[in-house]
This record gives sequence, structure tokens and C-alpha cells, in this order.
Amino acid sequence: MTDEHDTAPRRARRGSYSAPRHGRLRRGGHVILPAIAGVVVMIIVLSGGYVAWSYTQLTGSITQIANAIPHSQKSAAAAATGAQNILLIGDDHRPAGATQAELQQLGTQQDGGSTNTDTMIVLHIAPDGQSATMISFPRDSWVTIPGFGKGKLNSAFADGESNGGGAAGGARLLIQTIENISGLSIDHYMRVSLLGFYQIVGTLGPVQVCLNHAVYDHYSGVNLPAGVSTLNASQALAFVRQRHGLPNGDLDREVRQQYFLSQEAKKILSAGTLLNPIKLTKVLDSIGSSIETDMSSSDLIGLGTSLRHLSVSNIRSATIPTSGTPTIYVGGVAVSTVALDTAAIPAFIESIVGPPAAYTNATAAAPSSVQVVAENGSGVPGAALKATSALQALGFKTGAAIDASENTSTTSVEYPAGMEAQAKAVVNVVPGAIPVLSTTVTQVTLLLGSDGHSVQSSAPAAPSTAPSSQAAAPAAPTSSAAAPAATPSASTKAYGQSGTCIN
Repeated sequence: MTDEHDTAPRRARRGSYSAPRHGRLRRGGHVILPAIAGVVVMIIVLSGGYVAWSYTQLTGSITQIANAIPHSQKSAAAAATGAQNILLIGDDHRPAGATQAELQQLGTQQDGGSTNTDTMIVLHIAPDGQSATMISFPRDSWVTIPGFGKGKLNSAFADGESNGGGAAGGARLLIQTIENISGLSIDHYMRVSLLGFYQIVGTLGPVQVCLNHAVYDHYSGVNLPAGVSTLNASQALAFVRQRHGLPNGDLDREVRQQYFLSQEAKKILSAGTLLNPIKLTKVLDSIGSSIETDMSSSDLIGLGTSLRHLSVSNIRSATIPTSGTPTIYVGGVAVSTVALDTAAIPAFIESIVGPPAAYTNATAAAPSSVQVVAENGSGVPGAALKATSALQALGFKTGAAIDASENTSTTSVEYPAGMEAQAKAVVNVVPGAIPVLSTTVTQVTLLLGSDGHSVQSSAPAAPSTAPSSQAAAPAAPTSSAAAPAATPSASTKAYGQSGTCIN
């Protein structure tokens, strides 16, 4: 993309490239989404009045992994407000004790499975525990894995596990990789096997899904008509495995994960499950041996207390921004990948977790005191120059327009720490722009995306100061049962609502 009239040089956004390693292309076993069971387990264990009781049922069978988190301190958001980020991962490793009959139910065999992580979801829990967002990270994302160079995200765990690192080493490297991608700080993690997914779905009973179109896929075995279908455990397994025959391949499979999980969460949060100790006991007994986590009993009970008011209508789903699914060549071998929209990720994350306290509490500066530069990542030639002229007309001081090094989907206002008031002044004249605290800019920068947001022709009414309801938890806006903590990104979905159908 070029903006032929922009005069300043492009600002680099990507780090240096490392040559990919051929070992990163391996893939074993079926493509399964067992991390769904991780969220389901968490909801069961942490809901209602059964927190201590249900944990007792589970404590004898789950595996606690020490030193799985690469940093000892809680994230700033967790420490200041109670917001938390929990990484849920799923692979098709075979838990100890899995019988041949159980493996046959999965359509697999006792081959050891794979520790490549096919499902990676960060569950962001709002400060008051009343809303949550599941952020999916596509398994084929082509990323830098610390110490190993470029490769698919799904093999970071296996790389960390190798050479004696074990499950803790795998978790640490995957967490570090996801933190580098997203800017989030992971507080806890949970790993669930293929068998855990199958068993929990079987125990909870049939689940309804709704499709816009009939689907048939030989590889996964899914064969469903358009409209509503009621799935047993085997059909559910096929449903969440499908990626062939879907318009966007793995990206549409991310939607399948999010949708299916929302339906299961709705079932679990119903009185029919939570008020039935016998059913809860069966669910917990069936999956305990399939779970690994860093969380202690106090972690689980504390988190359960904070989530006691969570409702399915406030569980939203999203996928980290992507920019395409290119095929690349590694050693002459064609490799299907997912390209991340790295320029859009900071604004995407901020739209979910909310702005920092310093920005929330800042009062917008006068335009005449603000120096701002417009950067064009929209793909529309001349967009940065047009925005620069509009900013000048509103009284802002402007630098030379910049042509971004890559296109992005999201318009944002990036600013360094200490320039919150200046950033807020720019956000006020660019409706839809998301403020992003950045360590890569030295001045307020309006990054224009393909969403079409730009400078409005006249200044809006003076904004009010931060609402008093945010004062108690300034690091992120609080939420109520009726609305998420932060204004939801346009790319987030609430699949738990009745009547929702997907492709």
C-alpha cells in the first residue's frame, strides 16, 4: 500500500525476521477443540453455591503444574482491579488412564497424540466478574516464538516442552508468545485433552446448534442440515473439528469454537445443571483427570467468588485481528498460515479490556496544545494528508503525514505515556478511533484503518470527565450485568443469545 502524496518515511512496525525451522511444520492427530472443556469446567467449578464442594470433587484428579506462568507477579490489571486473563489451551494428548474403548469413541488410537495446541483462548474476565470475553488465537498464526524463530503458534507449547521442559516449559513458552503478540499479561492457564472435551459433552447431554447452511465434511465427519440440530458427543466432536468446506477455513472454525462454547455455557448456567449435584458430580468426575492448571485451590475459590454473577449473555467471543491466510514456502514446502494484523491488535485489545486509568481520568487538552501526526494504514491513497488538513482546521499542530508499513483494519490513536490528555483531544474528533498506549511512538499518532473512521469536520461538544463509577477501579471501566466493562469491539459476538445461527 502506498499513499503517493504522503511525504514522511514509513514507520516500521514489525520486528526482525527469523528463518523458520522445518520442525515447526509437524502436525499429529485429529484437529480437536478440547479447550472448550476448560471454560466449561471453570464455569461449573466456579458457579453458584457449589464452589468449595465442586472443588473438593475435582482436587483429587486435576494435575497442578508449578512454574507454568513465566512471571511471578499478577498483571497490573489483575492487581489493581481484579480483572484477569486465563489462557485455555487444548491439544489431543492422551491423558493417563485413557482406555482403548474411550480412544475408539474419539475416532483415534493409542498413539500418544500431539502436544501441538489446536485451541488457544484467552478468557478475559472483567473487574467485577459480571462479563467476560473469549479471545481466540488461530493455531496457524505465523508468529515469532522466543528462542525458536518464526513458526505456527500451535507448536510453541511443544517447543517449550522439548529438551526436558515438560508441561510447565510448554506453558511458559506459549504464554510468553501470546503475551508478545497481544500485549496481555496472562494470570493463569488451563490445559484440557481431547478426551476431556468428549467426556464433558457426553455428560452434559445433547446440545443444540443452528446453521445457516447445510454442511458435509468427509474429514471431520460432520453432516448437518440447515437450521437447528441437536448433537450428541460424537456429532459435537465433528462439528467443532470442521474446517474444510468453510469459507474461511480455520478462521471459521474459530467461530465454531466460540459458538459451541457459548451454547454449553448456557446449559451449564441453567438451574438444571447448577442445582443438580448428581449431574455436577458426574461432570466433574468425568473430566478431572484430563485437566492441567497452575491454579491452586485458593485461586479457584477466589476466582469462583468473583464469577458468581456471570451470565451467559455477558460472555462475548472474538478472534485476534488477522489480515489473510497466505500460503508460504519453507524449504520448498507449501505451508498454510494465518497472518495477524499486528497494527490492529493493540486497539483490538484495548477495546476489550478498556483504557488505562491515566487515560480514563484525563481531561482532553486544547487542540492548539496538541502535536499530532496522521499515519495512513487504510489503503486509501491520500487519507493521511486529508486527515492532516482536517486536524489543522480544528486547531491541532500537525507533523508530516506518514504512510504506514502495512495496512490495518482499525483506526486508533496511539500515544506515549504522559500524553493521555493530548490523545483524548484527538480521539474526541475521530469518532470510532480507539486510544492505545504505545511504547513505539514518541508523539500522538492517528493511525487510519480500513474501517473508514477519520477526522470529523467540526469539533464536538466538550467531553465530560471520567464517570464517577469508574473511580473505584480506574485501570479498566467497571461493568454491570447489562453491559461489558469496555465498549465491545465491533468484531466481538455474543453467541449465547437465543436464535443465533452461524455458517
